[in-house]
Order: sequence, then structure tokens, then C-alpha cells
Amino acid sequence: MILKTKFKGLVIVKNKIFFDQRGYFKEILRENKIKSKFPFHVMSFSKKNVIRGLHLQRNNTQGKFVTVLKGKILDVAVDLRKNSKTFGKHYSTIISENNSISIYIPPGFAHGVCGLERENYIIYSCSKYRDKKSEIGIKFNDKQLRIKWPIKKPILSKKDKNNISFTEYKKKYL
Repeated sequence: MILKTKFKGLVIVKNKIFFDQRGYFKEILRENKIKSKFPFHVMSFSKKNVIRGLHLQRNNTQGKFVTVLKGKILDVAVDLRKNSKTFGKHYSTIISENNSISIYIPPGFAHGVCGLERENYIIYSCSKYRDKKSEIGIKFNDKQLRIKWPIKKPILSKKDKNNISFTEYKKKYL
């Protein structure tokens, strides 16, 4: 089932699950429902309190289909499409192995996740390949974005500690 949001193109997917005595079988991604191709698939593992992001590629912007295989995350998408009526606003949702939802984030959004359980395994299906030269990040705790993260002391990569502010992003890239 596809659930629309107030962000154009950003949708929540309620995955079908088939249970029996052995366990379950879950449909995750049907390209015909999202109407996008996903040639690049990656996986991440994050411990509890890890925040990854807010990441984006300036060139070859990627749509991302995000699913949690194990654990629970807060998933955050920030609309950076300059002509969008939701520019600069964010959408956040909890995704877990138990709630069986996925999120499709169209190209033009910055993306971040926060690990909420001890072990969090996440699959990203991307509409474009990684373009390392055009990767940038916006500070996860930028005051302008007003994202409510559920933790006080996040674990960040060295790279994410040096992300730019939303104001810097607008000055440099818009």
C-alpha cells in the first residue's frame, strides 16, 4: 500500500507480509508502484544513537528507497528542491523491522537516519550510482531545520561533524 505525504513524490510504503509456521516472507520493493529504477543498492549498519546525515549528492541526485531489515530508525528527509512549496521543510518517520514500512525519498532531498536500537541494519535502493565528488552534508542539528532528534548525544562520523549549515547550503548551491 502506498501512502502519500504532503511532500510531492515522497511516499511511505506499507509492505505486504505473509506469515506461516516457518516465519514470514515480506515484499519490500515493487518498482512498478514507485515508478523508478534502482540500479544501486547499499546497506548500512548503525549502532544505537548513531546519526548519519543529512546527506545528498549535488549532481546526479538520487532517489532513495529505504528499508530496515533489523532494528528501528528515525528516518528524516529534507526537501531541497528550490521551487518546491515544501522547500526547507522536513519529513520524519520511524521505520522498523516490526512496523514493516519503507520510505521512498525522491531526488532533491537531503537524507539522514538515527539508530534507535542496539543494532540497525538498513538497505538503501538508489535511483543513481554514488557520485563521491558531489557528496555534501548539512548539519543534522541545524537550527533553521528544526528537526527533533530523539537523542541528546549522537555518535557522528568525522565527515558529518564537518557538514555545512542550511544557510551555507543555500548561499553556495542555490
